[in-house]
Amino acid sequence: MPPFPFWVCLAVGWLLTGAQPVRSELGMSRKIIGMYVHQHWPYNHPYAARTWTPEDWRGYADGLKKLGYNTVMIWPVLETMPDPLTPSDRANIEKIARVIDMLHDEFGMRVWLALCPNVGARNDEASKYPFEKRHFFYCDTRINPGDPEAMRRIIAWRETLLRPLAKTDGVSIIDSDPGGYAGSTNAEFVNLLAEHRRMFDRLRPGIELVYWMHVGWQGYCDYYKTGTFRWATERENLDVLARLKQLNPEPWGIANGLPYAQKLGLASKVISFSYGRIEGEPSFPLTQFGGEAAYKGGQEATNRGVMGNAQTHCVQLPNTFAFARGATGRPLTHADYVRFADDLIPGQGPLIVAAWQALAGTDTAAMREAAAKLEALPDASLTPGTLKGLLFGSPRRFVTDLVMQLRLKATYERFRTAAERGEPNLKAFLAGFVEAVEVWQRQHGYENTWSWAGMEAALRKLNSPAINAVLDGQYGIGTAPPSDWSGTPYEFVQSLLRSAESFTPRLIAAMKAASRSDP
Repeated sequence: MPPFPFWVCLAVGWLLTGAQPVRSELGMSRKIIGMYVHQHWPYNHPYAARTWTPEDWRGYADGLKKLGYNTVMIWPVLETMPDPLTPSDRANIEKIARVIDMLHDEFGMRVWLALCPNVGARNDEASKYPFEKRHFFYCDTRINPGDPEAMRRIIAWRETLLRPLAKTDGVSIIDSDPGGYAGSTNAEFVNLLAEHRRMFDRLRPGIELVYWMHVGWQGYCDYYKTGTFRWATERENLDVLARLKQLNPEPWGIANGLPYAQKLGLASKVISFSYGRIEGEPSFPLTQFGGEAAYKGGQEATNRGVMGNAQTHCVQLPNTFAFARGATGRPLTHADYVRFADDLIPGQGPLIVAAWQALAGTDTAAMREAAAKLEALPDASLTPGTLKGLLFGSPRRFVTDLVMQLRLKATYERFRTAAERGEPNLKAFLAGFVEAVEVWQRQHGYENTWSWAGMEAALRKLNSPAINAVLDGQYGIGTAPPSDWSGTPYEFVQSLLRSAESFTPRLIAAMKAASRSDP
């Protein structure tokens, strides 16, 4: 299990389709090299994909294609759209419809959509927020797949929402997280997929249905029932695949689960989704650089190809590049990174890569030096290059973001080191950390979970009741209901997910208060 809340992983799964394209020139023989554009979290432009304009999409797609990507998976977050739609929800659907046409017509890319299996909106709550600001777990609910009338209603509403998006090449549906229903069975899940197959055929024959194997339907439904998390067993995974094979909802594919698919003669339908290699989800925005994770993740392709994912796409450019190099079978050296950075901003490749290297390390002097050099760059030296689309319209913003991150990371390393050494003036180091994080936080506005190596241990050293209370409430894998919990196990999981949606602002507020309190 990845070191971040597993519900996170969900979104990813959806994108791994392997869809049958609308246009024959896309060619099913061409291996998929895909990027999942996740829209779960509401935060600032251009960090959150929810906020992207059509021109943002155009620029990002242009950059992806030049790196070697040929497929884009989009989660339009239809699940929490209320009936009737708000103007912002309607506008988002219309925008995504235009983006699908753009990706097809201008870039020759496959396009898939992501969909949760049985998640619906609580209309009264969802209608309170515009699409760009709506928190998923504030207003979601679960539909019982064993209730025919409930299934009829959710399929009918989804058909209405998907009709403007019917040019999509495929729709990927995960088996868990978020999804599932306490006590539900594999038979009900496969029937749910069958109902979606029939609905897709009404929209446009040829839309591929992709089953993304993650926790496993039976395992996750039991988690909602008992409060004890478990992965589905091999028997359960083979059972659901065998049922799907018998159903044969053509055109269809499988995301992940290759060992199970091989046993049932379905290996040719599988695409690999190397989740979390570019960026984990949800995660506090910080550029990742170095190591082999992203590069090797791109190499983990099946015969159908491989899909990567990111949360804050404009921040994770080096790993986006590294994943593509691995997926396209090209080398990845320091010189390659410099050329890539030069294609972002010509002439600044060495400085940008030096900043990425410093950010990935622990040398605070190197971080401060890189930040100063970047900040001193005149506007005249920031002319965008051939990969300008990845800068989302502003090379200055890209550079300023790096400066903010470098200064934040430097103050964090000083605080973490002081905590490890037992420095007596730890709150002074915390104050510097808080000041830097507030600057970066105002820029991106991300609110969900935040966990850096060593951070929780360092914060615990402060013995702050407010900080400890926030940390104690952070959602983690395997968290079970306390002995005094009066609700159902599902209601407990639901409460944790809702709490996670505001974790970062609450933690920053507690840190700030602790830094100002008396020793």
